[in-house]
Amino acid sequence: MVAIARKARDAATPVSSAAGRSFVRGLVPPLVAGAMVTAALAHAGSYGLMPGVWLMLYGAGVVAAGAFSIRLVPVLGSLFMGLGAVALFVARPWSDVVLALGFGGLHIGFGFWIARRHGG
Repeated sequence: MVAIARKARDAATPVSSAAGRSFVRGLVPPLVAGAMVTAALAHAGSYGLMPGVWLMLYGAGVVAAGAFSIRLVPVLGSLFMGLGAVALFVARPWSDVVLALGFGGLHIGFGFWIARRHGG
């Protein structure tokens, strides 16, 4: 959020611009779905499915929100979804490793790439 606010300030564009609102509208529904599915999986004791579900739904949100961003952002979301599919079918603790690769590796790698090529 800090980086988004800083980039908006540097571009003299309010975060609440049409593009910012569209980004939020694309990202929030899959995140809310993820929270609800997480609660249901926890209630059922299906903790092993959570890494895959989190990666898939976060990826879906990034793809949807990325429609209002540079082309690289939907690619990032698709990679999250691909890792989520892998995480759904590997045994634990490998699903946790895939989760770390997604939320750690993809964010760091793409964040560096986007910052370098697109200014943040």
